[in-house]
Amino acid sequence: MDAPTTTTSAGNGAAGDSDGGSWFTPRTQPSPDRDQEIEGNRLAGLRPVGRPQEPSTVPQRTPDETARERIPPFQDPPSSPPPRPAAPGEEHGSEQSVFEARIPTPRAGRTPEASPDAVLIRRTMAEIGPVADKVTSYFYALLFVQHPDLRSLFPPAMDAQRDRLLKALLTAAEHIDNTPVLVDYLQNLGRGHRKYGTQPDHYPAVGECLIGSLSRYAATTWDDETEAAWVRTYTTISQVMIDAAAADELRSPPWWLAEVVSHELRTADIAVLTVRPNQPYPFLAGQYASVETPWWPRIWRHYSFASAPRSDGLLSFHVKAVPAGWVSNALVHRARPGDVIRLGPPAGAMTVDHSTDSGLLCLGGGTGIAPIKAMIEDLAERGRHRPAEVFYGARSDQDLYDIDTLLRLQQSNSWLKVRPVVDRHGLLQLPDAIREYGPWTEYDAYLSGPPGMIRSGVDALRGVGVPSDRIRHDSVEELVAAGD
Repeated sequence: MDAPTTTTSAGNGAAGDSDGGSWFTPRTQPSPDRDQEIEGNRLAGLRPVGRPQEPSTVPQRTPDETARERIPPFQDPPSSPPPRPAAPGEEHGSEQSVFEARIPTPRAGRTPEASPDAVLIRRTMAEIGPVADKVTSYFYALLFVQHPDLRSLFPPAMDAQRDRLLKALLTAAEHIDNTPVLVDYLQNLGRGHRKYGTQPDHYPAVGECLIGSLSRYAATTWDDETEAAWVRTYTTISQVMIDAAAADELRSPPWWLAEVVSHELRTADIAVLTVRPNQPYPFLAGQYASVETPWWPRIWRHYSFASAPRSDGLLSFHVKAVPAGWVSNALVHRARPGDVIRLGPPAGAMTVDHSTDSGLLCLGGGTGIAPIKAMIEDLAERGRHRPAEVFYGARSDQDLYDIDTLLRLQQSNSWLKVRPVVDRHGLLQLPDAIREYGPWTEYDAYLSGPPGMIRSGVDALRGVGVPSDRIRHDSVEELVAAGD
């Protein structure tokens, strides 16, 4: 579950500079509607345990160990790589939200046996699929009627936001059996929710409205057994997130302030921003952060770091203004040195595996070249001479806005080869260029860019023999345009 685009990369917390307000404040008075009161009593099982107790002398398990025990494992672990949370959306024609679910399904092969709860949950999902819009509308209506104080924590315009929170919840529930993937996904969401001021007792309000919406629109298959399965599943989901947030609170702030120190317009709609966080910001090359601007409070979007960690602590982002994109247009056309933005915690799993000497095959399209450049810088700084091939795709020569930086890296590192690929009237595309070189079977592949490029790139890589477990990218399954 992801918080409303209140103030955070996709959307973040309360208005202004304070994240102190919670986004799911539980009811303090019974609803005047008897049906709602009965429903609230019926769903008492949704109440989370709360924050962990103070440390004792008893050996403590890590949050990962605890979470993985709560979620029933697959009979056979999935062959897919770890979850790739929402890919940064600046070049995808979308400003993506953390709310968008990014849980990859298991790859083709032997299908693991589903748990009884998973069977019931997927049966519900199948029934509500044709009326998803109605379920979404009813969910938010129920949430705002029963908890009107929450409305002010959501963005003024709900058209782009409306389906993301519910989609994240439903997707997580549908993958309840997929322990290796789901735990990481939920822990990332739980940590990200800290910037909204989310507290453990905020989760039941959402759970009650979720169950209320599902029971209304899955009437054919809904029964006491199904409801119990959903309550158990939602309780598991929320507790994993609560535990992750509590653990994260001990080591990092919920968000960082960052001053813009430089703003360079590379093309009419692409800017390179460099910012100085108000305190150390730890991240890995290839990751991304959620960004909120002062001009659009409570709306956050994801942007990849465009450089490896620097000794001066500065961070760089490549941002492309997309049509009707509130955050991207503000960062490209309005931000100037001296402006202060907010950053959520780093996220993303498309990072370099430094435990191997395998070569790197990197495919970057548009501003998707930003995390690719960061990973190459990371390799160069470590002094590891692993072969690296970078294919930089663009629609025109002008869109190769960072080619000079990459060519300078190539000039100073003999192990690096940069290959610009310009799509001239559809005659040559990035996947086609990949097939012309190689072989790539001994390379780890990394992809970043528009969703269509990533999908076709993955197909091309598999087609030339690159194993699926060596293809890495932030998941782009069902990317949704979110032009605010």
